[in-house]
Parts: sequence; structure tokens; C-alpha cells
Amino acid sequence: MSNSTNTRAPLHVVLLAVPPVLELDLTGALTVFRFANSLDGRTPQPYRVTVASGGASRTLSGDCGLEMRAAFHFSEIRDPIDTLIVVGGAESADASPLNASFRHWLAARDGQVRRMASVCTGAFVLAKAGLLDGRKAATHWAYSDRLRSSHSQIKVDPEAIWVRDGDRYTSAGVTAGIDLCLALVEEDLGSALALRIARQMVVFLKRTGGQRQFSVALAAEVPASRSFVALRAWIAENLGNSLTVEQLASQMAMSPRNFSRVFRIETGITPAHYIRRARVEAARTLLEQTRRTMEDIAACCGFNSAEVMRRSFLEVVGVPPASYRSGFETGPLQAR
Repeated sequence: MSNSTNTRAPLHVVLLAVPPVLELDLTGALTVFRFANSLDGRTPQPYRVTVASGGASRTLSGDCGLEMRAAFHFSEIRDPIDTLIVVGGAESADASPLNASFRHWLAARDGQVRRMASVCTGAFVLAKAGLLDGRKAATHWAYSDRLRSSHSQIKVDPEAIWVRDGDRYTSAGVTAGIDLCLALVEEDLGSALALRIARQMVVFLKRTGGQRQFSVALAAEVPASRSFVALRAWIAENLGNSLTVEQLASQMAMSPRNFSRVFRIETGITPAHYIRRARVEAARTLLEQTRRTMEDIAACCGFNSAEVMRRSFLEVVGVPPASYRSGFETGPLQAR
């Protein structure tokens, strides 16, 4: 689409919500196109956005308890669609088949729309309609294995924030839908406008890594006993110290051998693994929120050197610290 065209018709974007829908998956995508219209500044606006229900009625129940009403039911859409984005919720990933009329309607859009996309578990909806067969796809990291096992003909990328395979676009969970929609706007209207939208929403335009960038707290099970919850807090407050197994065991009044065994049962990982990830998490926060040097951050978080921190960060997060920090250096996030 040419940026110099002034007589273009708005692109019709349909956000097809399958209830119960995760509210942020829907509203995050909707907000990207809303800002695209308001920041583009031309008439007519670049997008005409329709929210449609993929359920039994126009009513959209939300995973978080909201109840919304879509402008249309999917069966009422008559106008040509440029971009169709399917948004689901936790129930979209279950094994139940799609309603036959909805599945037929959705499958019939194949070849009729320029782009077809999904946010998070919306990938399961496309998969159940046979629209991702033989293609690469992404979904929320917690559902990647389920998508792969239930639809073996799909090439699931568990690390990707979003994936394009031909005219199919699929994204990881929740805020990754925003990343995907920013990419769609960039494809249509250029990177300058996409960057302005990202700044307005205070998000990355392009994240430098994959889903591994999310909090390491998600990588360990929550301890069952209060004493181990307290130990995790103590570790976070003492990351600058050596934190040997002997020290941790002493803190818990246990032998080192018994402590290591119980810690792994409680958290799912070894003490050394947990401490390294906790240090990376602390470093990540400092990279996001401060301008401290790499050497200073490494020392503060208990790494022996900036190079040791770089190697650990690269292994855990997927990108080196400098690249990760650069994602916060455009737009409002650089003002601290």
C-alpha cells in the first residue's frame, strides 16, 4: 500500500472474538488500529475496524469477567474483509470442535481475505478450521505443546512473539497480539507510523527476543511451603552475595544435601539454576529502569563480571543485555 495515496479506501479489519474471550487480547489489538487511525492524520482514515462475535450471539463474555457486545455476529458480515484477526480465550484451546456454521464460515474466508491472523489461543480456532495446516504458527507459550500435539500438521514455534507464513499471521499470548498488530500496521503504512503508535502505547515496536523474555518467576513452580517462599525473598535481597548451597541450606537450617533435594521438589529446578535466573531477572529490571553501566549491574546482581552476566543473560533471555536495553531507548521509555 503506497503511503502517498490520498484516495485509498479504508482497509476493513475484522476482529473476530470467540467467547469467552481474553479481554486484553481483543482490546490490545483494537487499540493499535484505533491509534493508527488517529495518528495517521489523513482522510479517509486507513482502517475501518469491526468487532464481530464468533459465538452464538453478539454477546461476548470475557475471561476476566467483563461482558461486552460486538457490533456484529459473524454471520451478519457482508462487506469484503481485508484483514481477519481471530481472538480467543482459554476455552479456545480445548478439544471441542467449532460450531459447524462458524467453522464453515471461517473456512470460506480462505482466499477471500488478504490476511488472516490470530492472537494467542485464536490459533486453535484457525487450526480447528483447517486454516493453519502445513504452516508455521505461534501461540501462547503455555499452549504451544497442546497446539503441536493436537494439530501435528502445524509447525509450532514455541519461542516466537509472532509468525508470518504466507498470508497467515499468528502471535503468542496477550501483549504479543499488540506486537503482531503493530507489524500489520507497519506493513500497510510504514515503520514511522508504527513507531508512533508503539510510543503512544509505551511498548516495543519490535522486541529483540522471543517468549523467553518473560519473567523468570514463571519458570519455577511456586513453593508449597511458606519457609521456601521466604527463602526466595531472602535470595532476592542478597543477590550481590555469593549465595552458595551451604549458605542457603544454613538459612533453612538444613544440610546442603537435603536442602538441594527439597529445593528441587519445591521449585522444580536446582538452587544454582534458580539463583542464576534470579540474577538475570534482577539485571533485566535494572536494564529496563536505569542507565547504570553493565559492570555496575553485574556486580549488583552477583555476577563475577559483565561478561559472565552477558553469557547468562543470552542463555536465559535469548538476547545480550545491550540489545535488550536498546528496546527501551526509543520513545517515552528513555525518560527516567
